[in-house]
Amino acid sequence: MNFSRKNPTKTDSWKKLSEHYEQLKKVHLYDMFADNPDREIQMSVAFGDFFVDFSKNRWTSETVKLFSDLARELNLKESISLFFKENKLNFTENRAVLHTALRSSEDEIIVNGENIVPQIKSVNTKIQKFTQKIISGTQKGYTGKAFTDIVNVGIGGSSLGPKVVCNALKHYKNHLNTHYVSNIDGDELEEILQLVNPETTLFVIVSKSFTTSETLQNANSIKNWFLKQAPNSAVKQHFIAVSANSNKVNDFGIDSDNIFPMWDWVGGRFSLWSAVGISVALSIGYDNFRALLKGAEKVDRHFKLASFSENIPVLMAFTSVWYSNFFSTTQHAIIPYSYYLEDFVPYLKQSFMESNGKCVDRNGETITYKTGSVLFGGVGSNAQHAFMQLFHQGTSLISTDFIGFCNSLHGNNEHQDVLMANMFAQAKALAFGTKGKKVENPYKQFKGNSPSTTLLIKKLSPENLGALLAIYEHKIFVEGLLLNINSFDQFGVELGKELSRSYINSLKDSSYKESLGMQFYKNNK
Repeated sequence: MNFSRKNPTKTDSWKKLSEHYEQLKKVHLYDMFADNPDREIQMSVAFGDFFVDFSKNRWTSETVKLFSDLARELNLKESISLFFKENKLNFTENRAVLHTALRSSEDEIIVNGENIVPQIKSVNTKIQKFTQKIISGTQKGYTGKAFTDIVNVGIGGSSLGPKVVCNALKHYKNHLNTHYVSNIDGDELEEILQLVNPETTLFVIVSKSFTTSETLQNANSIKNWFLKQAPNSAVKQHFIAVSANSNKVNDFGIDSDNIFPMWDWVGGRFSLWSAVGISVALSIGYDNFRALLKGAEKVDRHFKLASFSENIPVLMAFTSVWYSNFFSTTQHAIIPYSYYLEDFVPYLKQSFMESNGKCVDRNGETITYKTGSVLFGGVGSNAQHAFMQLFHQGTSLISTDFIGFCNSLHGNNEHQDVLMANMFAQAKALAFGTKGKKVENPYKQFKGNSPSTTLLIKKLSPENLGALLAIYEHKIFVEGLLLNINSFDQFGVELGKELSRSYINSLKDSSYKESLGMQFYKNNK
């Protein structure tokens, strides 16, 4: 069985969904709840510490059934099974997609005839031993002082992944201060270097190929800064690398013992579960890092075993395809009601828009239906005072995910109650608006009928964060399969990189034909 390459719009199930949409498109959520008092009970899924409410979506049990039929017509169940085995899912780059292996408790996962589980365990043991020595202070810097700061240097998934986890779990962090350098903006780099002491700082350079231009330029600038204050021999004590290219790492000057390997079957934006997450293990300790992986693996099992009607990532993907392709929405919002998740939306923006922002299908044909939506959001309740006016009274239909937690990590229950009350109120206001109420002032009328999904979680723990991240990862996979695209390549980021080289050359070559903008830039440097 191979992954499906069918155009979804040519299936019988899609045609039935189109007919169903015509019957449902003008039905208001207010009426759906009035007609079915048990709607929330019937359209919610409980899983571990999670309660996910799908009832405020503009669909019915018939919609879920029709999407399940579409999923079966596109071999989703078989594809999910294959997703956890040796595969060439990223067929455009001839690579397997097996980041789930990094958190698996399986004893055997075969890739190219080799069991990769021993490799994973070996790297995890290396991470455990190394991080324990740094955290305990037994491994010191070149002047004999214990480390106080970690600077992670990477871009894309090599930064966004570990950064979102470290910041989300700062309640669990130890004494080490963790910083992230990703942007090529030299001002950002200088600001971070002003915060750290070369004698007590460990630098983690993360690049699978060790050729990523932004990462290498930042790494070289940091190394030059470091060597102005430390001897060359100190590099091996203060620099480690996460990479698949040991030769390039050695050329940079990092000792072979300080290389943590990556593998070709791990895509960058799904790599935080690998040694890319070493800054996470340094920040919150190895045991908490393992708990993160454990939570993700629990969702992996749920994703593999649950029926479509009870499968959280599958149902979330159904809603996205439903709105983008039938209601013609172009945007989706994610609003976590937790200060700790302020980096969650930027992380998901990369994951979703880089994965499913495609216009060519698995057969190399131009797509005529909708694929990836624009994802945005912010932390509640700040979001209510920023952009949610548009949701309530604007002319665009925007679907929303609300994410909330039952417990405050610091035990401030009074504030937590108010925070969660705001979240529940926003979901209700979006769904029902002022329908059923007599509101004569047109400026105070709310149309309602704006869909949302609410994910309620007992507590923000390492395990539950791992589960939350895995839910969204699998949602990406299901969307990609339903839309017949490769979610795991990212050729769209390459053209801008290629063009940037010509602009860099123009700054060095006075004879280079320049745009007016480049002339202005050069004249005002």
